[in-house]
Amino acid sequence: MKKFFSFLFVGVISLALVLSGCSSNSSSTGAKNTFKGPVKLGISSWIGFAPMYLAEQKGFFKKHGVNVELQTIQSAADRRTAMAANRIQGFMTTVDTHVMTAAAKIPVDQVLALDTSSGGDGIVAKNSIKTFQDLKGKRVAIDTSGGASYFWFMYMLDQKGMSLSDVTLVNMSAGDAGAAFVGGKVDAAVTWQPWLTKAEKTSFGHVLLSSDKTPGLIVDSLGLRKDFIKNNPKLVQGIVDAWYEALSYAKSNPDDANKIMAKSMGQTVSDFTAEEPDVTFYDKAGNVKYFGTKSNPGLIYDVTDKAATFWKKVKLINVQPKASDLIDGSFVGK
Repeated sequence: MKKFFSFLFVGVISLALVLSGCSSNSSSTGAKNTFKGPVKLGISSWIGFAPMYLAEQKGFFKKHGVNVELQTIQSAADRRTAMAANRIQGFMTTVDTHVMTAAAKIPVDQVLALDTSSGGDGIVAKNSIKTFQDLKGKRVAIDTSGGASYFWFMYMLDQKGMSLSDVTLVNMSAGDAGAAFVGGKVDAAVTWQPWLTKAEKTSFGHVLLSSDKTPGLIVDSLGLRKDFIKNNPKLVQGIVDAWYEALSYAKSNPDDANKIMAKSMGQTVSDFTAEEPDVTFYDKAGNVKYFGTKSNPGLIYDVTDKAATFWKKVKLINVQPKASDLIDGSFVGK
């Protein structure tokens, strides 16, 4: 981990501190060192991450023995860069995005599933397109730069025995894709709210498929640096346990929890609660099921492997990492 020393000490003491900082990333001694300073996690204003703010403000992190500092970094690419430079110890993003991080040779392990899209994402299409297979030969607006929408669409194509060559892709952001469909410029679009609702209100469109029908595919997870995990298992466990307690608190104290999370998201409570059904948070039971065991791997392994295969196929990555190389499920069931 990158540490900033004050150098108030000199000579041997100063040197010892420097060596200590270096050895925290080394397994030569086999010792489990304690990370000094706050554990910095990159986060964005996505509702699926809101319980992290609840854990921070209710003191659950400190209760479980870890000092966490949430750093707002809206771009996933910027979060990845910050972790590569050791400015943060981990960050939250979709499973498929963590695959890109690993492919960039940045040592990351997913240690906790946070949420899955439960209707906030979807495919809107003209009324004449009644099944997924009806998309063949149609113009589909989608963000092909990577990300959950592109991964999800490719996953569904694979499940239906189809490929990208079966459709005509029109590259644009998810928001622009929704607007293009509502404007009648494309046959279908992979987008998210509020464009799903807006498409339903048109005379010509409907939601062909929404993410509530595919739980576990569009999932956010917490990825941490491998060296941090190896040297600080108690701190990792503290983060996981604090997340679980935040979810438990939100369930038993919804009014207080929603007020805190809404403020953290920069939303009103009514807006926050209106969006909340679009995600399903992963508690301990959900994590245990999603990660599975070594003998019976959970869905996260399939999603990770599929993302690696797809990203390599469309040349968004040059190296195809294995799921087993960027998943550590040892903390979720403790």
